Amino acid sequence: MNIGIIGSGTMGIGIAQVAATNNCSVFLYDQNSSQTEKSLEGLQKVLARLVEKNRIDFEESENIYNKIKFCTELKDLKDCDLVIEAIIENKEIKQKVFADLEKIVSSDCILASNTSSISITSISADLKNSERFLGIHFFNPAPLMPLVEIIPGLLTAEKLPQKVYDLMKSWGKVPVIAQDIPGFIVNRIARPFYGEALRIVEEKIATPEQVDEAMRSLGNFKMGPFELMDLIGIDINFAVTKTVYKDYFYDSKYKPSLLQQRMSEAKLWGRKTGKGFYNYSENYQKPSVEKDVKLFGNIFMRIISMLINEAVEAKRLKLASDEDLELAIQKGVNYPKGLLAWGKEIGYQKISESLQNLYGTYQEERYRQSPLLKNL
Repeated sequence: MNIGIIGSGTMGIGIAQVAATNNCSVFLYDQNSSQTEKSLEGLQKVLARLVEKNRIDFEESENIYNKIKFCTELKDLKDCDLVIEAIIENKEIKQKVFADLEKIVSSDCILASNTSSISITSISADLKNSERFLGIHFFNPAPLMPLVEIIPGLLTAEKLPQKVYDLMKSWGKVPVIAQDIPGFIVNRIARPFYGEALRIVEEKIATPEQVDEAMRSLGNFKMGPFELMDLIGIDINFAVTKTVYKDYFYDSKYKPSLLQQRMSEAKLWGRKTGKGFYNYSENYQKPSVEKDVKLFGNIFMRIISMLINEAVEAKRLKLASDEDLELAIQKGVNYPKGLLAWGKEIGYQKISESLQNLYGTYQEERYRQSPLLKNL
C-alpha cells in the first residue's frame, strides 16, 4: 500500500514510521526540505535506539527507513492509496493543500487530516469529492501512542470509517470512531487537565512543579499537565485550545490561558525549543518539590473533578460508547484509568460537591455540572 504523508514535523515523521513499520511504501512531502532532512536524521537515531534495545534488528531498521521516500513536490504523491496531512493547525492552509492534492491523486485515493481539533466537515466542504475525506488523528508520539481517532465528517462516505478502522487495526493501533465535534473525544475531554492546571498557576496557588507532582503522586499520572504541554508543544496545545474554545461558541469551560498565550508568543514551546515550563538544557537540574499534603489534595481534586465532569458530559451526549470514551482517554493521553470508572471510585457525589464549591468561589459557568452528573 502506498501512503502519502504531508508534513514532516514530529507527527508527520511519526506516522511515516508507523506506516513503514507495517510494510507500506511511504511518500513523505514537506515544502521545507531542511525540516524533512532533520526529521529523517531524527528517525535514524530513533531506529538505532530500537536496535540497541533489541526491539527490532538492524535489517528491519534499514527496511523501515528505506520504505520512506522523501518527496520534493506534491505531485510525487500521485500513486498513493491514502494521503494523511499533518501540517500546521490552520483550516485555510489545510483546505488549500487538499484542493491541490485532489487534482493529483486518483479518484480512489483516501484523503485524511491528522488535525486534533479542526472540523473535518469544514476542511472537506469545498472538495470535489468530499466522500473520500475523513480525519485520522494519531497521538504524539505516533509510534508509541496506540490510540487513533477516526472522524467521519457529514459528507464522508458511510463505509469509509470502517475501512480505515480496519487498516489502523492491521497497523497494531487502537482505533475509535469519533464524532466531528470540536476536539473529537480526547481533546475535548482532556482540556481541563491543561486548562485548570494553568488557572491554578496563574492564580499563584501553586507552581507548575507542584501541580505536576500532585497529579503524579495522587493520581498516578505518568506526566503532569505542564510536563505534557512541554512534550506536546505549548504552541500546539494553545492552538488546539483556541480552536475548541471558538468552535464551542466561546464556552468558558474551554477558555484559553493568558499564561499559555505569553509562553507561545515568547516561543517557549517546551522540549522542541529547549525551554517551556521546564528547562531542557543538558546540565539543568529540576528543582525538588516539597510535598504539601493539603495543597496537593486540593490541586488533584480540582483537576480530576473537571475531567470527570467532562467525561460524564461526553457520555450524556453519546459522543462515543462508554467503552470507547474510557479507551480513548487511557490509550490517547495515557491516563492511569478511565474517567467514568474514576468517578465511580471517588464517588460522583464528591465530584459534584467539588464542582459546587468551585462554582461558589468563582461564580463562573466554567464550573457548571453536567446534568447527568447529579443523576449518577
